[in-house]
Amino acid sequence: MTDRDVFEYALLRVVPRVERGECFNAGVVVYCRARSFVAARTHLDEAKLAALDPAADVTGVRAALHAVEGVCAGGEAAGQAARDDAGRRFRWLIAPRSTVVQPGPVHTGLTADPEAEVERLLDLLVR
Repeated sequence: MTDRDVFEYALLRVVPRVERGECFNAGVVVYCRARSFVAARTHLDEAKLAALDPAADVTGVRAALHAVEGVCAGGEAAGQAARDDAGRRFRWLIAPRSTVVQPGPVHTGLTADPEAEVERLLDLLVR
């Protein structure tokens, strides 16, 4: 049997008009402390975005989603968070905020492969 580790994840939600509260899933952030792993994958459904707000800034929303991926990746793409460990970057990304791209609640699970878990959750909950 393969060893499995606890992981945490949060969905990234797009809320085109914060005052209305309507949203849809556009990504997932996964963190596994035991493996010092954090990653995000995103998928923006432009048709859903246009349905909720025809005047939405698609380029801006896409940039915000890519920024989350960059923070997870670390290095220059993470900006000031580049010096932080995986756990600190995850906690920063899941902090509540009132912007167009918002994190959902944190959930937990067990996985033998956190990288595969990111893709599995993206397919299951976003696409």
